[in-house]
Amino acid sequence: MEVGKNSGDGLHVIGVQENSISAQQVVKAAHEELLQLLVQRSEIMKRIGTLKQTIAGLADLFGDSVLGDDLLELMGRKPNGRQSGFTKACRRVLMGIHRPVGAREVCMQLERQAPEIMLRHKDPLASVTTVLNRLVSYGEVRSLSNERGRRVWEWISESESVASRGATV
Repeated sequence: MEVGKNSGDGLHVIGVQENSISAQQVVKAAHEELLQLLVQRSEIMKRIGTLKQTIAGLADLFGDSVLGDDLLELMGRKPNGRQSGFTKACRRVLMGIHRPVGAREVCMQLERQAPEIMLRHKDPLASVTTVLNRLVSYGEVRSLSNERGRRVWEWISESESVASRGATV
């Protein structure tokens, strides 16, 4: 099939097959860029997690007074008048535990740290599991099986990511 195109100096015949190849090239390039951006997002989230763990450790050691108001808010240690995010709370729990944990343990930690968040969910265990799986797809968390064959999740720190690629930190 051919399509006519008027470019001002007359009618040119363009093959649909040529357009299809051109479209495929554009889609391929967009796909490659999307993959690169997703890898970058994953690396950025790991770096953010590592920095938050470091800052939280320093704040635990020296007290929250070493953090400014803006940093307290970024770390989720200062109420900012809006509801805290469920995903953010799950991230905080995983970053603080430093070992693989099941969804039930994440729920228990959320109950202790942010009970108001849990009240907004009809089935908190299902919500936590959904968030943990999403964090796996973001590359921030890894999913494993424990000794009983149950699914557990753990935060992937930036240094682990670099080490797993064979680089030194």
